Amino acid sequence: MEQVAVGERRVRYDARGLVERDAEPPRTSKVEGDQAVFDATGCSTRRINLEIRWLLNEKGVRDIVVRNPGAKHSLGVGILQSCRLRFEGSLGYFGLGLIDGPEVEVTGRVGWSVGENMMSGVVVIEKNAGSLAGAAIRGGDLVVKGDVGARTGIDQKGGTIIVGGNAGLLTGFMMQRGRQIICGDAGRALGDSMYDGAIYVGGKVASLGVDCTEAELTAEDKETLEGKLDYYKVDRPSSFRKFVCAKKLWNYDSLEPNERKLVL
Repeated sequence: MEQVAVGERRVRYDARGLVERDAEPPRTSKVEGDQAVFDATGCSTRRINLEIRWLLNEKGVRDIVVRNPGAKHSLGVGILQSCRLRFEGSLGYFGLGLIDGPEVEVTGRVGWSVGENMMSGVVVIEKNAGSLAGAAIRGGDLVVKGDVGARTGIDQKGGTIIVGGNAGLLTGFMMQRGRQIICGDAGRALGDSMYDGAIYVGGKVASLGVDCTEAELTAEDKETLEGKLDYYKVDRPSSFRKFVCAKKLWNYDSLEPNERKLVL
């Protein structure tokens, strides 16, 4: 019989395959009422996510602090209940995706695709984020107080993305709904192929993408910008410009019924 390590667990194999799996490792979180602190030093992604789920589902904790996440990938994904979650450190790729309801704070940086397919809730990143932040986001607020990479909010379907610094190229690419607030500069091809929604930029815009055009900033826009930035304590630039879809690519209504079925 051979014994090997798998993550933090031991499994024993014989010629027929898996025969025995040791029990889960002991829980290390410090729980006080509905609050918990978990030191994730040396833990795998799976171990950290299992601990979070155990605290939420088994212990009824609604306020969790995860220390030393170690920039692991795919942390905090698929959380579907209201809770407060704080990561003291940085996350890797695909953090906090597919969430619906939690309020999350990350004190460090995050890699690609943070908050992908987020349905509702709040995610606040205190430092920078990689490319594809908020990809296909459907609701809630994603706040990055530093800079973001390329394709922020690609295929955005709702919600609000706030960037305290600069955004890379193709910000708002294929945007369908929602809003983006970029307090710094925006890279090339802003709003390329966007279908709806609004992008607000406080700094310079390198160039506009296909079917993106500048629009008038209304009193309602100014009120929304002021309210969101004040709430999340993000420094406001002196002024914003607004960009929307020019609707030159809105061609579906001119198609024949059978063609529309194929396209839509």
